[in-house]
Amino acid sequence: MSVARRDFFVTGTDTGVGKTRVSTALLRALRGRGLAVAGMKPVASGAIRTPDGLRNDDALALAAEGSRPWPYETVNPFCFEPAIAPHIAAAEAGIEIRLEPIEQAFRRLQAGSDTVIVEGAGGFLVPLAPGLSFADLPGALGLEVILVVGLRLGCLNHALLTAEAIAARRLRLAGWVGNQVDPDFARRDANVTALRRQLAAPCLGIVPYAAAGAVDAAVTSLDLRMLS
Repeated sequence: MSVARRDFFVTGTDTGVGKTRVSTALLRALRGRGLAVAGMKPVASGAIRTPDGLRNDDALALAAEGSRPWPYETVNPFCFEPAIAPHIAAAEAGIEIRLEPIEQAFRRLQAGSDTVIVEGAGGFLVPLAPGLSFADLPGALGLEVILVVGLRLGCLNHALLTAEAIAARRLRLAGWVGNQVDPDFARRDANVTALRRQLAAPCLGIVPYAAAGAVDAAVTSLDLRMLS
């Protein structure tokens, strides 16, 4: 009996909450289970100029964890130099972010892998163009959502609001990951208990604080049984 494939959209409660750390950890962990995986960063702002064109660190990190090399433009179809909101960066560059190139790149990755991990930017509702936001991608691409909760003061409100926005679009929240971004977060365990109780999705792991966003610790903190 064939098992239906599952592809995932990794979003976060805000910018800087560890989406890339969790996305790369997911790719590494799934690859370690024998799956052919591919990472994707559809839209990235904050890039450096290279002889080959603009390159974004998050997209490069995702590409490095894939099971096979892909053209950079497939992993990251829209890349902008300034580290600002993507719709503003696109407007300044005279480029319209459109769904079609993203979907075409995703389908190529999907055809060459068992699972694709697609990472957003910022939070769930970050706009991309008039009438288009990151929230539109999971439905268009057939992705389940994984929510990265930045464990710091305010995380309860941010997590519950994001979960409501996901549910309002009739998307499946496959699970959530708590990533400790504040090493001095008071009452962390009590907050995690509240998240476990109030988020209607399984916790896939609680990732400890790491100043450099180390991936190895994130991999060992994940429990992917709920994604099988």
